[in-house]
Amino acid sequence: MEWLSLVMFAVVCLVLLTGFPVAFSLAGTALLFAFVSYWAGIFEWAFLHAIPSRIFGVMTNQSLLAVPLFVFMGVTLQKSKLAEELLISISQLFARVNGGLAVAVILVGALLAASTGIVGATVVTMGLISLPAMLKQKYHPALASGSICAVGTLGQIIPPSIALVLLGDVMSNAYAQAQLNQGIFAPDTVSVGDLFVGALIPGGLLILGYLLYVLILARLKPDWMPAAKDIAESNNKFSLIKVIVPPLLLILLVLGSILAGFATPTEAAGIGATGALILAAAKGRLSLHELKQVNLETVKITSMIFMILLGASVFSLVFRGLGGEELIHGLFEQMPGGVVGATLLVMLVLFLLGFILDFIEITFVVVPIVAPVLLMMGLDPIWLGIMIAINLQTSFLTPPFGFALFYLRGVAGKQLQSSQLYQGVLPFIGIQLLMLVILALFPALATWLPEQIYNN
Repeated sequence: MEWLSLVMFAVVCLVLLTGFPVAFSLAGTALLFAFVSYWAGIFEWAFLHAIPSRIFGVMTNQSLLAVPLFVFMGVTLQKSKLAEELLISISQLFARVNGGLAVAVILVGALLAASTGIVGATVVTMGLISLPAMLKQKYHPALASGSICAVGTLGQIIPPSIALVLLGDVMSNAYAQAQLNQGIFAPDTVSVGDLFVGALIPGGLLILGYLLYVLILARLKPDWMPAAKDIAESNNKFSLIKVIVPPLLLILLVLGSILAGFATPTEAAGIGATGALILAAAKGRLSLHELKQVNLETVKITSMIFMILLGASVFSLVFRGLGGEELIHGLFEQMPGGVVGATLLVMLVLFLLGFILDFIEITFVVVPIVAPVLLMMGLDPIWLGIMIAINLQTSFLTPPFGFALFYLRGVAGKQLQSSQLYQGVLPFIGIQLLMLVILALFPALATWLPEQIYNN
């Protein structure tokens, strides 16, 4: 019976490849296996009785309230063209040096990724804004496309991002479950805020690695990244400050309120949404029509996320009812290398699944299956969460199946060849893999800051 759970997982992956909606693929496949297994006498119907309580748990989950608020914040910044203005203005600051435009793309992309947290939205936005500008300034297509794709995936790891909100909630449940399975009935907790703080140092190191690579390449191959002299001539310091400071203050206010303990991630998301609204209104870019578009886009994205969460809840119940959790636990315990071997196997599987499943699907379907088992083996939940986020970020960037590549290829059209795109992302993939190795060797990069902030 236990192996039937793995068959169900494989069937779900095949159904998803057909393009059928994710939420209905998860719930439909799970219910089909539940009915067949119940008829065969190998599944307890009582597992499905937990579905209403799971749905009610989602409805009353305070952490998940941050999702629509962060989505609203990101969509508002995008629709009001504030992100586009920010890119142009920061480009002017660095325009006099080789590689200045690429530096601007990385910095703005990191801010945009932090505000949206959705890989597709960031890559498409940066592709539409940045790629034509970089190619116009005679940037090498490989460098231009590689930097855009790389910063687009930063939404997985740079707080405040939706990806970390969702992953933090799942890791919190997994950590509680792992401790209960070990007979600990007064379990420690891990929160979305812990994951936000834990991601700051690894995320900052990734941005620093990107910047160092671009600046070194600008020295070695200046013809790949010429100075944008025509942009530099229009430099006006007062207008630059007016454009750059408000969005920066908004991001810092959101993060600062969490780090200082003044607000939970959900409350900080409310601050961010309100701040984005005020910025757009101050710029005169918030007509009733635009506000309606922002609200519609927010509802669409939020509905998609929560429908997937509900579908994944049904899937995980049936998976557990078929004995899948015990099977995974047994397989991990038999792995050569113990916890190290099990962790490497999970990271490899997640990396490969990143080619066919989105971050949200992996977070809701796969992580709840493997995380409790790994946490029972003694891994730190914050470290594991950050490792998963960076691992999937790398997967979404890796040719030929990376989601980020598909998104940029879709908006680039004939401006870009696939070979140039693949060539451009390889150095950034190397930087991310190096970050994974460093984080594996020095877990304190993810765990030290949360301990200092929340335990003192």
